[in-house]
Amino acid sequence: MKYRSLTEEIKLLELGLPPQEDDGFIGGNLDPKEASLILIPVPWEATVSFGEGTSKAPDNIRLASHQLDVENYHYIKPYKAGISMLEVDKHILKLSNKTRKKALRVIEAIECGESCKKDLKYVNEVSKAINSHVYEAALKRIKKDKFVAVVGGDHSCPLGLIKALDDTSKEDFGILHVDAHHDLREAYEGFTYSHASIFYNVLNECKNVSKLIQVGIRDYSKEEAQRMINLGDKGDCLYDTAMQAQIATGKSLEEVFMPYIEQLPKNVYISIDIDGLEPLNCPNTGTPVPGGLRYGELEHLIFMVVKSGRKIIGFDLVEVGDSKNGWDANVGARVLYNLCGALLASQGKIEFR
Repeated sequence: MKYRSLTEEIKLLELGLPPQEDDGFIGGNLDPKEASLILIPVPWEATVSFGEGTSKAPDNIRLASHQLDVENYHYIKPYKAGISMLEVDKHILKLSNKTRKKALRVIEAIECGESCKKDLKYVNEVSKAINSHVYEAALKRIKKDKFVAVVGGDHSCPLGLIKALDDTSKEDFGILHVDAHHDLREAYEGFTYSHASIFYNVLNECKNVSKLIQVGIRDYSKEEAQRMINLGDKGDCLYDTAMQAQIATGKSLEEVFMPYIEQLPKNVYISIDIDGLEPLNCPNTGTPVPGGLRYGELEHLIFMVVKSGRKIIGFDLVEVGDSKNGWDANVGARVLYNLCGALLASQGKIEFR
């Protein structure tokens, strides 16, 4: 890939010309050295438990973003701060496909009341290696004073980034997690780094995470519900049913969301599983659930974090599905660009309104 300088990038994007197929996110090809924000694609989905296809999401989102216009209502010209999406690592995609086959054998064995220890060990070892890869890739950029985000892939993908932020942060930080699921299971289906175990692992491995706020949850186990209760002051959840009930009585989004945003510390990491949205916006995600946030509600929730004066220190977007008509990637690309704008605005790199 031939990179552009930030000056060249801004000039080209503002011309509004159709991007070339191999161009990067929003049609950019910015040299990562000149970017404020680095997007790390992680094409990984070994442990998904229902629908497949999210390993293709980073590249699908990149392509879908080519038909986005770069102006944004809330965030003033995010591209001017410099956004660079790294190239998809084909080796990880190939490894994901190989590991997925072994994970399926593990899942099938469980369903038959049997075990598949050799394959389970392999999946867990490779998953750990992927976490280390993401950790090192993120740490390298953080040490160069870059902001970093992950584009998955399944929800196990961002653990390495969150750990890198945890290891380099001088202060505590909170996590705002939008999802249909708690993702608080311990080693779901035997997989230590299952997509359904991301926040169990985060809470056990990241000492600086002081608060977990979850929004949109509507499909969860007894174990997870109790784990959320056991967090006490360290966690809170706006369940989807409670959210919808408040909206139905005429409460504004400000009234519904603000009690949860106010619990977050000044530094915030945002984790967006696309299935936190209503299935209209993510019909091919791996585990869709009826209900959820409308696109505009998610947009407003993220903006409220910025408007509150909190600093977004990183984020991830995961579980975007694969579809022939490109709709899932289209929505995913728009959520991703909003997240980019929100982080950059919260950090004073661009203005917002």
